[in-house]
Amino acid sequence: MNAARLATLKFLALLFLLPGLVGLIVSAMISTHYLDTLPRWPVVEEHRLVPRGIHGITVYQTAAEDHNLNTIEYTSVGIFLVGLALGVVYLEKWGSTQVASGDEEPEMAENLR
Repeated sequence: MNAARLATLKFLALLFLLPGLVGLIVSAMISTHYLDTLPRWPVVEEHRLVPRGIHGITVYQTAAEDHNLNTIEYTSVGIFLVGLALGVVYLEKWGSTQVASGDEEPEMAENLR
């Protein structure tokens, strides 16, 4: 695989990994905010009837809050996993390129002597 394709694969892996991590950090921040601000019992007047367990504590949120946080969490995990898979493919292709060019073999042969 040529250097341009490897660079593109590396770029794509980072393009998915970094936003996935940012999304996971944002969802953790939202969960922590919910833990601090949302009630610990259902409030029917505010439509806070959907329970969410955060660090072993149950808070009650609206259906819209639940949907938004679930969307952020699942999308972030999906994007991160795509980036992780691309990163593994990149490392595999990079490693096979290194072996094919003979960069690793002389070092290994010298170490075996």
